[in-house]
Amino acid sequence: MRQTTAFESELAKLIVETLNLEIASESIDPDLPLFGGGLELDSIDILEIALAVSKIYGFKLSSDDADNERIFASLRALTAHIEKHRTK
Repeated sequence: MRQTTAFESELAKLIVETLNLEIASESIDPDLPLFGGGLELDSIDILEIALAVSKIYGFKLSSDDADNERIFASLRALTAHIEKHRTK
């Protein structure tokens, strides 16, 4: 497992808090899938994360984005997407 960046740690905390997960944010492997294996999130969880991201980082993640599978593939992929598009 590669070392987690500061922004990945920040986003992991946001995910844990937003979804009220009963895990430590530090235990989230940034390369594991968010869907299916890994965190086993579902589409409702992703919508909640997208809402939190739009409030905090100033851009909208769209539910009909063709790239959502890639964007939400892992914590690392989501972090890279947010860093590229954030306005705050």
